[in-house]
Amino acid sequence: MLWMLCVPSASIFLLLLPCFPAQDGGGNEKSTDIISAWEEDSISITCPMNGSQNQVGMYLRNIRQNLNMIYFPKDKSQKVDCSFENRTKCSKEGETLRITLHRLQQSDSQIYLCSEIVKINGFPKELYGKTTIVLVKANSSRTVEQSPLYANPERGQSVNITCVYSSQAEKFYLLKAHMQRGKVLSVSKLNVPDVFPPFKDRLQYSRE
Repeated sequence: MLWMLCVPSASIFLLLLPCFPAQDGGGNEKSTDIISAWEEDSISITCPMNGSQNQVGMYLRNIRQNLNMIYFPKDKSQKVDCSFENRTKCSKEGETLRITLHRLQQSDSQIYLCSEIVKINGFPKELYGKTTIVLVKANSSRTVEQSPLYANPERGQSVNITCVYSSQAEKFYLLKAHMQRGKVLSVSKLNVPDVFPPFKDRLQYSRE
């Protein structure tokens, strides 16, 4: 799956959704949510919980940085551990954990994974659950339009990305951002394109 955003001077982000191994003994819902929001806005990430007696707690993990951002224990007497600098509110609604993140920052643009901890035969076991892709857009980019928002091409297929942006932009970039970030294309105000390797033989650019 490709995730992209058009903005001047930081135009398009391509996120490749990783595959996660299946978990023995079952797990939670393995769906994917895609959330696009502006800086300073609020979003909610939900994590389904199985509600079993063996449940210990739930992590919200930042996949790309391999960090546990939030730990929500089943035992309410335990402390909720959070790495979002007092910008979150956690609540349990039935068998769903809802994490509301306020005052969004561009650094919050990440791929998050719900990871439940259960005890099986007395030993802790991690069960991968739902994945959420979050992309935070700079307020300065509100005049930019893009199509499509994301794509899911097969290997060998082509993807068309259309971006409509202000003519006042000094430069326009197409960036890829997943495990290894890098530039794909830059276009100057004079409409001079520069395609970066390894995309030189695979990318076509036109301005209308």
